[in-house]
Amino acid sequence: MLRIAFMSLFACCALLFGCKKSDLFRSVDATTFAEVITNPAIQLVDVRTPAEYAEGYIPGAKNMDVNSEQFDRQIETLDKERPVALYCRSGRRSKMAAERVAKAGYEVIELDGGILSWKGTLER
Repeated sequence: MLRIAFMSLFACCALLFGCKKSDLFRSVDATTFAEVITNPAIQLVDVRTPAEYAEGYIPGAKNMDVNSEQFDRQIETLDKERPVALYCRSGRRSKMAAERVAKAGYEVIELDGGILSWKGTLER
């Protein structure tokens, strides 16, 4: 009986507090992200710090640090008619950035797992 109660409690907590995928943007794996960014209409954004960006970035990515005070102003420089693909180091900051960018009116695709999951080449 205790086991059933525990499992019921766990299921309720999972429903209430579990990781819910956002309806505002789409998170994709590295293989899908690589396909997405081949589209010339895509605006590719690296939301890491400038120091992280300098260590290596996906070719064609613009650096817009999600933690900088200028981030919201930088978002406004993007074309709302074109989708935005973004990433960070591990996926945590890019999910936060994706939500902000999507709320600003953009279609957003986010690299789940960040650049750590990336299997393609990097520029320096």
